[in-house]
Amino acid sequence: MSARVSVEEHAAFVRSLLSGLGARPTERVALAEALGRITASPVESPIALPPFRNAQMDGFAVRAADVAAVPVALPIAGEVAAAPGEPAALAPGTAVRIMTGAPVPEGADAVVPVEDTEPGAEVDGAASVTVLRGRSAGEYVRDAGSDLEAGDDVLPPGLTLGSRHLAAAAASGLTELLVRERVRVAVISTGSELVAPGETLGAGEIPDANGVALAAAVRAAGALVVHEARVRDDVERLRGELDAARAAGAEVVLTSGGVSKGAYEVVRELLEPLGAWVGSVAMQPGGPQAVAAYRGMPVIGFPGNPVSAQLSFELFVAPTLRAISGRPAASVARIALAEPLVSIEGRRQYLRGRRDDDGRALVVGGPGSHLVATLAASDLLIVVPEEVTELAAGDLVETIAL
Repeated sequence: MSARVSVEEHAAFVRSLLSGLGARPTERVALAEALGRITASPVESPIALPPFRNAQMDGFAVRAADVAAVPVALPIAGEVAAAPGEPAALAPGTAVRIMTGAPVPEGADAVVPVEDTEPGAEVDGAASVTVLRGRSAGEYVRDAGSDLEAGDDVLPPGLTLGSRHLAAAAASGLTELLVRERVRVAVISTGSELVAPGETLGAGEIPDANGVALAAAVRAAGALVVHEARVRDDVERLRGELDAARAAGAEVVLTSGGVSKGAYEVVRELLEPLGAWVGSVAMQPGGPQAVAAYRGMPVIGFPGNPVSAQLSFELFVAPTLRAISGRPAASVARIALAEPLVSIEGRRQYLRGRRDDDGRALVVGGPGSHLVATLAASDLLIVVPEEVTELAAGDLVETIAL
């Protein structure tokens, strides 16, 4: 690529570099770890659902023929709870009190809900129930296999698993599922000025926001962070962390910082001699970018300013990770501007913003790439094309939801 490229050119190049990540191997995971994962093959149920005939309502299990003419009093022969065990067969002319989900006794073919009965007089010293409304055979009885037969597919392949899918797998007696492996990502922050959040700051030091933000963004996109590091502006230390990321199984490395044109640009110093592209994208914030392959491992280099790093991930890497992991793409909409704005010609602007009470796009704060608190107060990006220098209130603009 040339030294300066468009947003579309850079996005296409990164997408091409990451294209090999799409063919995912598989792994088995416990149900508790399967939320949001993608099924790798059809999932068969080893049992029928439900596994036995059971009551749909609290009430009385009866023979439908015995309640064809109502009202009718039937002696209560026993009680069946939703508990282990097999109930005794129902004798003709009797009823059994039954709870929702309890096995329906052999001989019974209907359940009369409690609200369709009232207590009856004793019959030969035994309690009875008066049935006020008859029920046909099969009413309020769930047959075994009425939801799914044993051997049927309970879940299809390629499904992003939600709680309802895990419920179906659990009801089928499954404890684990075969899913696609997540993309394994390493996150490396560079800069001698960086310290861990919470550490006492010395002169010229700042907390590392990029490591936290990018690792969180990777996980939110459905990928797995296998290595995190923070390195000073030292080429050999960076080389060591890239080797450690590779040893940890990383399939792609995200770096922040060290890709501009000044001194101490450690990512540029290490990777450019190895064939990396380090240049500029016609956008603001986030102009300086880098793309490389280190020992066959893709490395995507973002600028060090926190807003630039997060925006770069959202534009260039998140779409691929979300597609692979079954996550939805970022929501894009055209909405009206709340206020007029001016922009720089030749660079696509990504302004932080939010919807106002009328649903219009309102710019939040300035365009500076260091304004991380302003980004936190935003819920969308306002996109201003390269050729546009002014927009009026009410003009429609493209927005990307954050």
